[in-house]
Amino acid sequence: MQYLTDEEGQTASRFLFLSMAIVVLEKDIQQIESGPFKIKEPYLELLRRMIHQARTERRHLRKRMDNQKMDVVFTQKNETFSTYIFIARGYEEERRYFNPAIRKKVEHILTELMFHTIDQKEQATKDHA
Repeated sequence: MQYLTDEEGQTASRFLFLSMAIVVLEKDIQQIESGPFKIKEPYLELLRRMIHQARTERRHLRKRMDNQKMDVVFTQKNETFSTYIFIARGYEEERRYFNPAIRKKVEHILTELMFHTIDQKEQATKDHA
């Protein structure tokens, strides 16, 4: 049974997948820093800006979730599915996600962050010109 409103579900899902995207970005930074890249800084700058943007959005989502007494709790993972409990207004709703679908959602968020970060950089360059 669905206890969360669509808005609550979207907020909690975005928070969850944004958190996963931040972990991916942090690991990518570690790989670049220790990897054989000849020129690392442009990649690291892009990833750091993406993390900053993601953390800012996640902070806003966390504030909204705290105000609405919402939370997301990981419960289990197997080779096919990951299960989370979404809590809102005293209700708990279990959501199971197909692991390849999680990957696609995180990939989509990374793409959003990348294009938004590049657009911001281009706009800043135009403003200084």
